[in-house]
Amino acid sequence: MIDNQGWYHTARKVPSPYFDERSDVNDISLLVVHNISLPPGQFGSDHIEQFFTGKLNPDEHPFFKVIHKMGVSAHCLIKRNGEVVQFVPFTARAWHAGQSSFAGRERCNDYSIGIELEGTDYVAYTEEQYQALAKLSQALMIMYPQITVPRITGHQYIAPMRKTDPGLVFDWIKYRALLD
Repeated sequence: MIDNQGWYHTARKVPSPYFDERSDVNDISLLVVHNISLPPGQFGSDHIEQFFTGKLNPDEHPFFKVIHKMGVSAHCLIKRNGEVVQFVPFTARAWHAGQSSFAGRERCNDYSIGIELEGTDYVAYTEEQYQALAKLSQALMIMYPQITVPRITGHQYIAPMRKTDPGLVFDWIKYRALLD
């Protein structure tokens, strides 16, 4: 389901320039769930893909003027309809976590995989997103056995006081039940 180059077989590939090489591919041991919507609170456009590939037009929305040069990425995005878009191979380091720590270890980008859900902290995620996230997570747990259920977390927990995603509406109980 994940090839040796780190690409998920059912994902639509949209390569991002915002990544670098990991110091140790065998250290992949954390899965971080995020959310994103561009413009904030709006769904269904190509703006997230444009943002993660450095092609976001700052003139299309006032918020884009602030973020268009940020140079960030995630490994994958799961759209509202469940489509998985992959920007960075899992074998590489995406720039999704920022200043972060998990279980006392800093620099989560070094050893984590970042999955974005198209959404906000306050709008419920779709059934299609939960199903796609569970399937992708299961594939990642097979490919990278150090990723276990206790090592799946939200951005809000690795960057507290700085990040709030995937938000209070993310149903961790439902998601974890789908992993069984």
